[in-house]
Amino acid sequence: MRDTLTLPRPDDWHLHLRDGDMLAAVLPYTTAHFGRAVVMPNLKPPVRTGSDAASYRQRILDARPEGTDFTPLMTLYLTEQTDPADVVAAHRDGIITGVKLYPAGATTNSDAGVKDIANVMHTLSAMAEAGVPLLVHGEVTDPAVDIFDREATFIEQVLIPLRTALPELRVVFEHLTTAEGVAYVLGCRDGRVAATITPHHLMINRNALFRGGIRPHYYCLPIAKRERHRRALVDAVTSGDVRFFLGTDSAPHLDPAKESDCGCAGIFNAPNAIACVAEVFEQADAMEHLAGFISINGPTFYGLPVSRKTITLVRRPSPPHPPVMVRGLPLRVFDPEVSLSWSVQP
Repeated sequence: MRDTLTLPRPDDWHLHLRDGDMLAAVLPYTTAHFGRAVVMPNLKPPVRTGSDAASYRQRILDARPEGTDFTPLMTLYLTEQTDPADVVAAHRDGIITGVKLYPAGATTNSDAGVKDIANVMHTLSAMAEAGVPLLVHGEVTDPAVDIFDREATFIEQVLIPLRTALPELRVVFEHLTTAEGVAYVLGCRDGRVAATITPHHLMINRNALFRGGIRPHYYCLPIAKRERHRRALVDAVTSGDVRFFLGTDSAPHLDPAKESDCGCAGIFNAPNAIACVAEVFEQADAMEHLAGFISINGPTFYGLPVSRKTITLVRRPSPPHPPVMVRGLPLRVFDPEVSLSWSVQP
């Protein structure tokens, strides 16, 4: 049994950093382990234009801990008023890596999102022609659809028709949570569809939300699903299939916002994401595929080089992480409720 494992430096292909004091507080936990991250644009106000993205990128660079070389990969927030020319120019100039589709009302700060996919087809067509990836939050928001069925319904009602109309569009199905989602990605064999999967969706099912009472710190969107869906995610990532890669969806909210009468959706896992994923792969006896999931598959899909730098994992228990303090208030770190056997060597 190996006690150390050296891997190419990982990247995070789906990350929320927020802004201001929160950005300054959480960014060091990402830069400690990750070389690059695709940064989500759902600020208030959203990151809608290339100019917005350039400004946000500079704020992230200014907040980097001294001596780190972390690279933020920026995204634009797709709206029904998005200018296709601005999207194409921002991608051509290296300002953005992709464009994020939030169905209106699907998650945190998504009110400005897309109400009808037909209203953004002109932008999506321009993106397909220019090779700009579309990053999708894959849920419908119809209140008649059960919250646990919204991903599967999105595939049938939105994603399949979209890719039929624009088969050349490159799509990343973000934070996949269902067996139906896994089956959809596996059925796409043209190299234009991939998916990110989070540490928490690999480790918890929906029982975590209700064990012993309401557990708001396990509430995220897309919501955790049944155990059979968690198993499908684990099987997908540990199979070595190159279409799946790590997107932590680390999404910080202060504890009072999580524990209020209308608690926010999001799990902050940046401090222990790598340790959690390593535990999943070890339990599946698939450590040989860990580097692909956290370090290789993502940059390969995005056409970027795999990092030449490395990290080393050490077989040493990773203790529970204390809350991070932001403006004197606690920010809870994801608790996987199992012992973690690996730690990232400082």
